[in-house]
Amino acid sequence: MKRHLYEALIAWKNSSRRKPLLVQGARQVGKTYLLKEFGHQEYKNLAYFNFEQEPDLEQIFNQSMNVSYLISNLSAFFGHQISPQDTLIFFDEIQASPKAVTSLKYFCEDAKQFQVVAAGSLLGVSITRNTSFPVGKVNFLMLYPMNFIEYLEATGEKMLVKAITEKHNFEPLPDFLHNRLLHFYKFYLYLGGMPEVVQHYLNDQDVSIVRDIQKEILLAYERDFSKYTTKTEAIRISEIWQSIPMQLAKENKKFKYSDVAKGSRASRFESSIEWLRKTGLINPTYHIKVPKFPMSAYSEQDKFKIYLLDTGLLGAMLDLDSQTIAFPTKLFDEFKGAFVENFVANELTSGDFNKLFYWTSKHSAEIDFLVEINQRIYPLEVKSGLSRKGKSLQIYNEKYKPEKIVRISPRNFTQDQNFINVPLYATSQIAHYMRKFHKF
Repeated sequence: MKRHLYEALIAWKNSSRRKPLLVQGARQVGKTYLLKEFGHQEYKNLAYFNFEQEPDLEQIFNQSMNVSYLISNLSAFFGHQISPQDTLIFFDEIQASPKAVTSLKYFCEDAKQFQVVAAGSLLGVSITRNTSFPVGKVNFLMLYPMNFIEYLEATGEKMLVKAITEKHNFEPLPDFLHNRLLHFYKFYLYLGGMPEVVQHYLNDQDVSIVRDIQKEILLAYERDFSKYTTKTEAIRISEIWQSIPMQLAKENKKFKYSDVAKGSRASRFESSIEWLRKTGLINPTYHIKVPKFPMSAYSEQDKFKIYLLDTGLLGAMLDLDSQTIAFPTKLFDEFKGAFVENFVANELTSGDFNKLFYWTSKHSAEIDFLVEINQRIYPLEVKSGLSRKGKSLQIYNEKYKPEKIVRISPRNFTQDQNFINVPLYATSQIAHYMRKFHKF
């Protein structure tokens, strides 16, 4: 399946500033598949080393950090001589070997001719403090679950992808295209973007298998809580994790520690939330007091919402079936806003925005997301239904006079003076549209 990060891998290969590359992301988002595909397609040879499957590899790195020694022994383990000209070295599950992580520094300093990539799902939380992390000696890329455009590409819907990505203005799409895109969007809410889930659905068209796979992924995450933390911390992480769906179901989706456990305070759970963030399992969105640059300086780190990395996993945690989501019933109404906001958060995060913000005004208005594009801040209000009401956007518009205000909803593309409606299925393209349609 095509992943958009592949283009970034090509750019890394051709860069004059290339260092060993570390690809991070939550478990099962497709890191191994992507890097193996990259190695097979772009190199004559792929030297693959998995530190979880082959624990004996650790012995090589315990003996010496001399790169000549490492290459000699890795070649022996691989069964072929590793050539810097035509071989990609791939260290998978590198978090299982702290010394292998440290070795990236020496590949950078002493052997730049070798092209090295590494993948680690839990690198940020599994490496001990006593380990020397190669700060400044590696390049980083982050892989997320497949976004909606990648999902469409996987289904073979090339014309639908073009309809979204090759637009020249905010004129409405033909109704038949708009309705077909909404159809795929609704099923994407159920499936989500975990590659194994998408692949099985495309192969078998069996939604029951999809839910089984999603629950297996959730169980794997729960096992990681215990594997990479203390018993006490694992319990706290699990409590946070299990509370997220119901936190999102509230009208006010601000995260409350008291909703995790009665009487709880930040001091008890802050490290647990940070653990989940570092592993890529959640996307926090921080409250901003005033929309000014840099937004991080005006954000309140103790006021935030938490979104899951994938809407399919959100549905699995709530045990909602495909009919409930794809063909909404009253049962889904309670969670519809949660799913739609979670979808938008994931689409924004997988695209141009690595940190998200929201804004409120004394409980009278709330803007779901604020994004920065070309040194301008744009308000994004998310609507799960077809209502045209936009009180919060109006209040924000009157207060801050932004160049454009944006609503994201199931409605078709429209533009009226400084107001723009972007359909939910086109969320990932918002930055592209604003740069393309409004020259700065």
